[in-house]
Amino acid sequence: MTTWFNSLLGELSNFLYTYILIALLVVTGLYFTFRTKAVQFRLFPEAIRVLGEKKRDGKDISSFQALMISTASRVGTGNIAGVATAIATATAVGGYGAVFWMWLLALVGAASAFIESTLAQCYKEKHGEDWVGGPAYYIQKALGSRKWGVVFAVLLIACFAYGFNALQAFNAGTSLKYYIPHYADSIWPLVVGGILAALTAVSIFGGVRRISAITSGLVPVMAAVYIALGLFITVKNIGQVPAMLSMIFQQAFDPKAMFAGLGASCIMQGVKRGLYSNEAGMGSAPNAAAAADVSHPVKQGLVQMLSVFIDTILICSTTAFMLLLSGVPIDPAVKDMGYVQAAVLNQVGEFGPLFITVSIFLFAFSSLVGNYYYTETNFKFIRDSKTGLNLFRVTCVAAVFLGAQMDFSTVWNLADVLMGLMALVNLVAILLLGGQALRVLRDYNEQRRAGKNPVYRASEVGVGDPEIWNEEHARKWEE
Repeated sequence: MTTWFNSLLGELSNFLYTYILIALLVVTGLYFTFRTKAVQFRLFPEAIRVLGEKKRDGKDISSFQALMISTASRVGTGNIAGVATAIATATAVGGYGAVFWMWLLALVGAASAFIESTLAQCYKEKHGEDWVGGPAYYIQKALGSRKWGVVFAVLLIACFAYGFNALQAFNAGTSLKYYIPHYADSIWPLVVGGILAALTAVSIFGGVRRISAITSGLVPVMAAVYIALGLFITVKNIGQVPAMLSMIFQQAFDPKAMFAGLGASCIMQGVKRGLYSNEAGMGSAPNAAAAADVSHPVKQGLVQMLSVFIDTILICSTTAFMLLLSGVPIDPAVKDMGYVQAAVLNQVGEFGPLFITVSIFLFAFSSLVGNYYYTETNFKFIRDSKTGLNLFRVTCVAAVFLGAQMDFSTVWNLADVLMGLMALVNLVAILLLGGQALRVLRDYNEQRRAGKNPVYRASEVGVGDPEIWNEEHARKWEE
């Protein structure tokens, strides 16, 4: 039964990415790059400036905190195990090339991330003291379809609560194989699953404010330390960097590597692992973007755009450089954490595998709580029931525990399929609504040119919820 199910998942995953998603992700990213006049590059300094803006109400979540929630979800085990898996899986035809396709997806996908997060701000709602929103909300409000909003919400819940969180727990556990060779046949998967499930329960039953507090403190520190290790290994092997970069570009455009068998293609591996890592266009980060209280929707679109660069250009590249400069041969049989630990062991000694093991647990934990935030927002969109929410939280904790016990290929294929279906719905939605986000961007640019700190009024632009983006909200920021 398990073999049949895994085979079905693999075939569905290959079909989605080969015939639909690769083209749709790249075309959508290029389209919005063109329509926004390359907003991800042109307004990059503005995004850095906006990130430092203070919130007006002490109870609300700031742009920085919302960025950390989305970055916590993006920056997870996919940045370590996912990159290693992509390179190792495609190595028969050109594993180096997968890195280029990750970069490309991030560079063009950042424009899609800007559009979806701006739309999430435009159509957010106030639930109690919290702002909520995301694709389910803008599909219902702007496209007038609650049915498709619910479809998206169900896919996101399935993907993040049961697919991605199971995968995070699995990847965290595999890091112990270095110390426990027979890890899968031991009691340790139960121990890892139990510890992560307990930590997740403590975090998610505390609500969104506890989640934002955890992620805003943990994510910057762990990312900085991890990048520092990557820089050390890169500088140590600086003489090999030109050859490595040459191999990345050479294999990225090698016809054999580009169009190899479905599972081995460097394009497919780069896009799959890139999408899993940076989530640009997938529709997940807009749920965090909507949580921030800002004066103009574009501000959070710009801030969330930064998260894609942080994730792929900084952290995924750190992993790729550590692997490709390590001197450890790429072996398709040694994927995920085993490859990473062998690489750092060869460069920094026994400290390396220990550091990676600790890092993977911290990355996994931050992703678990960041992922849960997305699912809670969408659960409430379907039905706002306190009893139902508590039962849902229990199932999320159970998924973390069970994920640590799962099989490698099954857990990756399940995550890939759910991620692909979710991205498909959101990409169609943002293509239909992209014109609205562009009008909001135009308003922002006009106010900046006039020397103003942009403040949004939905009545003046004709986009967004006028009950949220009203005169009272505008004056709060103008004062």
